Amino acid sequence: MSAASHGSTPYYFVPGPSSHPFLAAVGLFFVILGAGQWINGHQWGAYSLAFGMVWWLTILYRWFKDSIAESESGMYGHKIDLSYRWSMSWFIFSEVMFFGAFFTALWWARMHSVPTLGSIENALIWPDFKAVWPSVAAGATASPAGIVDAFQTVGPFWLPTINTALLLSSGVTLTIAHHALQEGNRSKTIGFMWATVLLGVIFLGVQGYEYYHLYTDLNLKMSSGVYGSTFYMLTGFHGFHVFVGMLMLLFITLRLQKGHFTKDRHFGFEGAAWYWHFVDVVWLGLYILVYWL
Repeated sequence: MSAASHGSTPYYFVPGPSSHPFLAAVGLFFVILGAGQWINGHQWGAYSLAFGMVWWLTILYRWFKDSIAESESGMYGHKIDLSYRWSMSWFIFSEVMFFGAFFTALWWARMHSVPTLGSIENALIWPDFKAVWPSVAAGATASPAGIVDAFQTVGPFWLPTINTALLLSSGVTLTIAHHALQEGNRSKTIGFMWATVLLGVIFLGVQGYEYYHLYTDLNLKMSSGVYGSTFYMLTGFHGFHVFVGMLMLLFITLRLQKGHFTKDRHFGFEGAAWYWHFVDVVWLGLYILVYWL
C-alpha cells in the first residue's frame, strides 16, 4: 500500500487487536447460509443472503478504511510492502488454478468425455449418439435421450472480438497510467485510469448484451449440455472477475484523486494492475479456446 516517507516508519508494523476478521466471517456465514437455503427453495434464504452481503461489505469498507489510514500515516514500511506483494502474488496464483480447473474441464469434455461416449463400447447403449463438438442439435454430445433443446453455438464475431479489443485497450491505458504515476504526473495517471475503468464497464455491458442475444436468439443456456455449461462457467466467472477488477481500479482512481500514492510507493495501484492484466490474459485464453476452437 501507499505510505509517505517518514523517519518514524516502523521496520515491521503489527496491527492492534481488531474485530474486523470475526465480523467479516459472521457476514460470510449468513451469505453462505442464505444462498444454500434459497437454492433449496426456502425463500427466507434470500433475506439472509442480502443481510450477509450488506454486513460483509460494510465490514470490508471499515477494514479497508483502517488499512488505508495506516498506510497514509506512514506505518507501512518495506516489510509490509513485501508482505502485500507476496500476498497478491499467491492470490493471483490461486486464481490461475481456479480458471485452470475450468479450462481443464473444457478440454476433458472435448478430448475425452465426448469421444468416449461415442466409442464402440457405448454404441449399443446410445446408437444415435453423435460424438461431435460443439453440439448444434439435441442428441449430440451430452443428450443421448434428446432432453437438451436445440441451440446454436457462438463464434468470435463480433461481440467477443469487440470485447477483446476493449480489454487489450484497457491494458494499454492502465500501463500508460502506471508509467505516468512513476513519472509523478498525477493528472495524466487519473485521466488514463478513468479511461481504463470506462473500458471495463463497456466490456461488461457488451457481455451482458451478448448473453441476452445467446439466450433469446440462439437458445444457448446453462442447460445446453456440456457446451452450454462450460461456456457460461468460463465466460461468467471471467465477467465476475472483470467486475471485481473494475471496482479495484475505480477505488484506486478515487484514492489517486485524494492525493494517495507517490511515484515511489504505490503498491495498491500495482496490485490492482497485476489483477487486471491477469484478467486480460485469461480472456485471451477464453477468446481462443471457447470462441475460435
